[in-house]
Amino acid sequence: MAASLHSSVYPLHSVYPLDAHTSARQVPRVLTIAGSDPSGGAGIQADLKSIAALGGYGMTAITALTAQNTVGVSAVHVPPAHFLRQQLEAISGDIIVDAVKIGMLGDAAVIAQVRDWLEEVRPAVVVLDPVMVATSGDRLLRESAENALRSLLPLAHLITPNVPELAMLLGEPEAADWASALEQGKRLAAEYGNTVLVKGGHLPGPECPDALVNTTGLLSRDVVEVSGPRVATRNSHGTGCSLSSALATVQARTGNWETSLREVKPWLLGALTASAELQVGRGNGPVHHFHHLQRASAPGAFAAALWEAAVPELESIHGLPFIQQLQSGELPERDFTYYLAQDAIYLNGYSRVLARAGALAPTEEEQLFWARSSQQCLEVESELHRTWLSSREAPTALGPVTKSYVDHLLATSASGSYAVVLAAILPCFWLYAEVGRQLHANYLNAGAAADHAYADWLTTYADEDFAAATRKAISLTDAAAVAASDTERAAMMEAFTQSCRYETAFFDAPRLFA
Repeated sequence: MAASLHSSVYPLHSVYPLDAHTSARQVPRVLTIAGSDPSGGAGIQADLKSIAALGGYGMTAITALTAQNTVGVSAVHVPPAHFLRQQLEAISGDIIVDAVKIGMLGDAAVIAQVRDWLEEVRPAVVVLDPVMVATSGDRLLRESAENALRSLLPLAHLITPNVPELAMLLGEPEAADWASALEQGKRLAAEYGNTVLVKGGHLPGPECPDALVNTTGLLSRDVVEVSGPRVATRNSHGTGCSLSSALATVQARTGNWETSLREVKPWLLGALTASAELQVGRGNGPVHHFHHLQRASAPGAFAAALWEAAVPELESIHGLPFIQQLQSGELPERDFTYYLAQDAIYLNGYSRVLARAGALAPTEEEQLFWARSSQQCLEVESELHRTWLSSREAPTALGPVTKSYVDHLLATSASGSYAVVLAAILPCFWLYAEVGRQLHANYLNAGAAADHAYADWLTTYADEDFAAATRKAISLTDAAAVAASDTERAAMMEAFTQSCRYETAFFDAPRLFA
């Protein structure tokens, strides 16, 4: 096995995300404050489905009752505002609320009750979806309540307006293109001091980007854009409700808005893509909130879901200075030596986790595969010391990222099932193989210069034996997922994504600690 390209558990722009993950809830308790949709596609019905689909426990406080279906809204009834307050107090008086999603509010009296409750309870995560107009075009917020809604904005951590709602909140004409929408998002974020999710769903074109906008320095940059294709479907009923409640749920678990969006967006893309399977209604039908669960037990499906989760980390890895300078040959030798020294330390710990996978494996074939992989780790560690580290002044201390990554793997191997252990160790195979493949291809495309400072190293990335071992590791992990329970598959995904983040951080560690 070639030396692994290891990384991190930090959420891309934070060096130590472990604190956030330690305090985050594995099963977030999420309260949705919104209206009811009897057709089940939007409102609290969509919220509860989204919360459950993303692994949360859903609760509701109903602000309004609607008579609607996929064709339109025919009537709205807003119960007395004091009854909403009774619902809110009944929940918060007994249950810890990890996150709140706010949707349709109806009128100013309802908004006042929600604002007073938020000021008293101060939930850790508040996502406000300023529902003003339904997908069908029907108005869901009285015009007299618009100013009251604006008074609620400073209490939200994330605001998720669609393009028409973004313009209404600012009192400006509706944005005609993505660049104009982003500028409006910046103005709204600056005015209220929170993060705004600008959504491209209402804009024309084949792409449907989303962007987190914050001008206070909370994010890694003022605008964090996540691209995605537009799904050709009329079944978009409740998309905004579903997105905002899903973000509230995942944010309570991750503590990082960018990480949360990168997890939720592919899920919603799948929900839109699979929406036609539901065959609900004659108009704008609902999305398929549980599309991923129906496919979870199919061979190959879980590996595809893992790959979907890994892609954002791969994109981040390719953008790191370490990788770009390694590619160009301009990487300082100090940084490369630090990386290799930490890699040798990592491989020692990783070999123990591979051995543990072998001990847990249910078949002799799998036991032998993981045992050989463990032995190869130790052989690579020895080779690193012989060929590079012995002739240079290399740091011998355990780096903070290396320690965090190895601790994560060891903890998983001590308490997790065979399937979860495999998910945790897979990124070291998969992401390394993909990054290496791309580096080697770029090296060849650039002419494979013999005087490249790291020519020998880049050539090792063409190792077909490691590529074959990676394919085997993916296959074994996918097979373990097929036999796993829903709860176990969720734990596998969490362990995998955590290791993927560590992979990113490992590549970035030389910049921070060398």
